Amino acid sequence: MLPLGGCLLTGDKPDPALDIPQAYDRASKDPALAEAAVPSLDWWRGFRSKELTEIIEEARSANLDIAAAVAQIEQADAQSRVAGAPLLPNVAANGSATRSRSSQTLGGGLGSAGGSSENNDLTASLTASYEIDFWGKNRAALRAAEETAVASRYNREVVGLATVVSVANTYFQVLAAQDRVHIARENVASAAGILKLIRQQMSAGTVSDLNVAQQESLLNTQRASIPPLVQTLQQNQVALALLIARPPEHVIVRGGSMRGIAIPRVTPGLPSELLAQRPDIRQAEAQLASANANVANARAQFLPSITLTGEGGYESAILKTLFRPESAFYTLTAGLTQPIFDGGRIQGNFDLQKGMQDQLLQNYRKAVISAFTDVEKALIAVRETTLTESLQRDVVNSSRRAFKLSDQQLRAGTVNLVTLLQVEQTLFQAEDALAQARLARLQAVVSLYQALGGGWLPKPVETSNAR
Repeated sequence: MLPLGGCLLTGDKPDPALDIPQAYDRASKDPALAEAAVPSLDWWRGFRSKELTEIIEEARSANLDIAAAVAQIEQADAQSRVAGAPLLPNVAANGSATRSRSSQTLGGGLGSAGGSSENNDLTASLTASYEIDFWGKNRAALRAAEETAVASRYNREVVGLATVVSVANTYFQVLAAQDRVHIARENVASAAGILKLIRQQMSAGTVSDLNVAQQESLLNTQRASIPPLVQTLQQNQVALALLIARPPEHVIVRGGSMRGIAIPRVTPGLPSELLAQRPDIRQAEAQLASANANVANARAQFLPSITLTGEGGYESAILKTLFRPESAFYTLTAGLTQPIFDGGRIQGNFDLQKGMQDQLLQNYRKAVISAFTDVEKALIAVRETTLTESLQRDVVNSSRRAFKLSDQQLRAGTVNLVTLLQVEQTLFQAEDALAQARLARLQAVVSLYQALGGGWLPKPVETSNAR
């Protein structure tokens, strides 16, 4: 039986077969720069927005998804205690009192009066049972539950990071909507001023009614763009209220402008560090370890179960003699149970656990590869959105200069109105596109922090052992 047990319980853990790159393709190649730009755990402070920091910190303590994840940790810890119980003896106290009376006619003929008897039976005892975990079945079940509890803690970190990212992105969307509303209203005021000037020129007979209609159409178009922007602004403010678990009526988001938001510099470090930084990878790793332990438990179920049972106590017919030495009794039992035929239940459970192990192995591999992919995509987004914002700012500056020159020439009567309308519309679109480009850049930076697992853990402080 021992060689059989060794054969069944010997099994290598599955190899993830991961190809870890040496560096990110889109990252900075300067190690000194990467070391200087390592972010802290509270990376959101790098945007230098007091209101954003306050909202994020409130969400970290009040968000309902995080609270649910904490409750899952409590459940997993309780399940670990349940799984560990079979490793300890099961002890129970027993007490019973029985009074019995036999039939008076038992053993006699019809009409005869047999002797009756009444008996008392008083018992007080302790019963203990213990299953010897010779094959490690119960230890494997405990290890599986413990790894599940570890995975639940990383799940809390995953939910917490997702919550912080949602708060940051939603807050930036509020700022972007405020900027776009402000731009649209300035454009309406500017278009209204030009319309007034064109009407004056029409009264003087220098322009036609067609020119007035064209400017009115542009002005109305600008006015019509404001309500959707206000809707987006208010809906994102309501979304922030949900993230901090408060009614929308009790939440006031001042916001402001994206121009007041600093953009921190963040570098990705080394790909190998990502395996320890991302909580979703650590969660998948813990789930795979739990599956490995479940497979070991399923293997051990093929082998015999060895159980020790003992009972000892006192038994007497009279209460006053119950606890005398001559009333003591004990029973010791050792049992061995070897499964022979169970309809394929043990084999089916073993196959089930193997299948789940393979599934979680693939999930772990996917989590690692997805992490590398997320970082590369975020690095590309940060680079390209930074370039886009810079180029779009040049477009706005050029369009604003062209608009000022056209406005001056219009007032001097030396410019074609068609040219002015085209320049005016180009400026309006360029300013709105710049606000959207700024939002995309901020969200790209947030995505990079999320891809990196929310920041690096602080380095351990080196201390001297000299006394």
